[in-house]
Amino acid sequence: MALTPSAMLPLGEKLPNIILTNAVDQTSIDVNALAQGKRGTLVMFICNHCPYVVHMRKELVKVAHEAMAENFAVVAINANSVESHPQDGPTHMARLASEEGWKFPFLFDDTQAIAKAFKAACTPDLFLFDAHGQLAYRGQFDDSRPGNAKPVTGKELRAAIAAVAKGEKPGVDQKPSVGCNIKWK
Repeated sequence: MALTPSAMLPLGEKLPNIILTNAVDQTSIDVNALAQGKRGTLVMFICNHCPYVVHMRKELVKVAHEAMAENFAVVAINANSVESHPQDGPTHMARLASEEGWKFPFLFDDTQAIAKAFKAACTPDLFLFDAHGQLAYRGQFDDSRPGNAKPVTGKELRAAIAAVAKGEKPGVDQKPSVGCNIKWK
């Protein structure tokens, strides 16, 4: 597993246009349409197999569901190549999301164009946009990592969501997420 930090897209960037297929039900999802009238939008680049994602996935799903309850749009996106990592393909994505009861879409970025638009580098790579579609937070979930014995809390992402929900900007001292590199074609 290659430890890769997120690229830290500049704050204030606009939410890119995202139309991808939900692996769970094969519907086309327009993320910008989901974002209409919401307090913000959480975009999470994750995958099935990454030990960093697996380490925090249960709490990440909980935070995502909490954000949805606070009127945020939430999507997870997998951009990994299925040629090199077939365990991250749409069938496996659908099974994982269904088994864990995810209430948000799990989108497959087969062309990797969306990951490139975000300059996503790793899994997890987390992006929180405000109600105006401007990037307010990009960074780590918390400082827990596999093997470091720190509890998985999601405190950084939770704090950013709370700030955006109040119409405030999260602090600009944001630490990059780290995880496995996205498996490019």
